[in-house]
Amino acid sequence: MALCQAGLIKEEIEAAFPDLNVQLKKIKTTGDKITDVPLAKVGGKGLFVKEIEESLFRQEIGLAVHSMKDVPTILPEGLHLAAITHREDPRDAVISRNGKRLLDLPRRARIGTSSLRRQSQIRHLRPDFEIIPLRGNLDTRINKIEKEGLDAVVLAAAGMRRMGWEDRITEYLDPELCLPAIGQGALGLECRVLDKKVNSMLNRFNHAITSRCVRAERAFLKRLDGGCQVPIAAHAHLRDEERLVLEGLVASVDGSRVIRDGVAGDPEQPEMLGLDLAELLLAQGADAILREIYR
Repeated sequence: MALCQAGLIKEEIEAAFPDLNVQLKKIKTTGDKITDVPLAKVGGKGLFVKEIEESLFRQEIGLAVHSMKDVPTILPEGLHLAAITHREDPRDAVISRNGKRLLDLPRRARIGTSSLRRQSQIRHLRPDFEIIPLRGNLDTRINKIEKEGLDAVVLAAAGMRRMGWEDRITEYLDPELCLPAIGQGALGLECRVLDKKVNSMLNRFNHAITSRCVRAERAFLKRLDGGCQVPIAAHAHLRDEERLVLEGLVASVDGSRVIRDGVAGDPEQPEMLGLDLAELLLAQGADAILREIYR
């Protein structure tokens, strides 16, 4: 998936700058290496970016392509996100064994997912479901439907679409049912702050609307100090080109408690919206859920 995404950016850069020769460098991160343990149990932040950022500092690469949902809200000094590209579909997708939609699956259906965020929301909708933790690339996770007798797997629609596998998707989950991860579907282009040539080149790939939406979501996450160990979700979209709408939630791992709300405001102040929503959820009891999880 990561190579596919980097390849898409490579093609865009080469189309915009025909004289530029772009090479891909494959870097295996901690998150890639640990495939037999759920990320929530590994702990820490930046599991999919740390080694790549170290390569940037060593000037072995000039540009890093990240899934924005994997990027910590605080970047190392000297690095920054020069662009956030046009967002792919941010929703979660269901791939089921018999073509049934998520809520039509039988009682005690076995659902595979790699995300605590998805797990908590699915359990809130259907407490009877058995959640099976999944790791590995897209193919590995999808193949476990047959290999492990799963009724369905839930994963990001963006990855399926970028791989050209839309025909395998049974259902796109409306954000009202399952709120996406912060930054899901968006790619971030990270480089060195002082590399003026690369920064100048990447400016043209920044998508203003996507950038504002993701910035609002990340400000929400930053205020809550969240990571992959905590069921936190948020999704922003522009309404009528005048209002940025941001919805967010904090949930207990078992899905028994879900605190969800939304705010709307000036698209030019996305970080302020993120902070406002975080404070709203904290005032409604999200702080108690977070304290319990962190403890």
